[in-house]
Amino acid sequence: MQSLMPLMPLSPLDFLRALLLSMVFTLASAPAGAQNKPIRLIVPYAAGGPIDVTARALAERVKDSLGPVIIDNKPGAGGNLGADLVAKAAPDGFTIGIAATATHAINPWLFAKIPYDASRDFAPITQMLRVPNVLVMNAETAQRLHIHNLADLVRHAKAHPGQLNFGSGGNGSAGHLAGEMFKRAAGIFAVHIPYNGGNPAQLALLSGQVDFNIDNLATAAPNIQSGRLLALAVTTAQRSSALPDIPAMSETLPGFEIDTWWGLVAPAGTPREVVQRLHKAFSAALQSPETRSRFGTLMAEPVASTPEQFAAFLKNELKRYEGVVKASGAKVD
Repeated sequence: MQSLMPLMPLSPLDFLRALLLSMVFTLASAPAGAQNKPIRLIVPYAAGGPIDVTARALAERVKDSLGPVIIDNKPGAGGNLGADLVAKAAPDGFTIGIAATATHAINPWLFAKIPYDASRDFAPITQMLRVPNVLVMNAETAQRLHIHNLADLVRHAKAHPGQLNFGSGGNGSAGHLAGEMFKRAAGIFAVHIPYNGGNPAQLALLSGQVDFNIDNLATAAPNIQSGRLLALAVTTAQRSSALPDIPAMSETLPGFEIDTWWGLVAPAGTPREVVQRLHKAFSAALQSPETRSRFGTLMAEPVASTPEQFAAFLKNELKRYEGVVKASGAKVD
């Protein structure tokens, strides 16, 4: 049997080398603040849209505190593909993603099967923002029907049941579900006409093929300002500071509130201290004047919530949309 070699004491130079090697390994494995390994931020939608634009703006704002943040666009399956990649990533703080109204509130009820659990597979970091939706009519249609405000639209719909229609970007889209919520709250009936995306739905409204849409305020604003669309109400609880002359829908239908939102999440199991470090950096970025100005161009309001607040918000939104999706009858197999 060979004898074991005795342990030799380290020379001062060898000890220094070992200490430096340990420090390098610690920095390389640090979940946040590491400059030599970028954070991957998965956006479950295509580049160029509002979610992508705001994610890139935040990535630029946190590079000094977190190091480089690389945007990775992974569109597909209504956002489910990108959300699943976040859910299944290593919970080390180097992969985070966007949680949106669709991926974390609508799709779990809309799709017959999705590859992730919206309530268990994610560690919330912070909500990023909310964007008002707005009920808009073709201005010529509104003039022809003598509709000047939301109350006029409700009265007309009740007097002419089934004669009005509204468009959306597709069955189960945010515009579709907001329209269904409006119908229920107002006690009216209008025929839903789905289109293959938000842009075709807006073109249908502008050409008079449909009577009204509930659209994203940022998308609808140019045509509102040009006079081609008449804005009857925003769907948030209060008026939007971007267009304060447009009433809130709750002024006519008390309690009505729905908006578009998205935020940041990490994979479930990400250590609490890592989540807190990410939250601190992104929250500071969201509250900066530069971010507020940039988001303002999209008619968006930054929301820097705590991880606990965002977790409660996600839970409530998931529960709220369950009844809305089921009542709409929308389903994706």
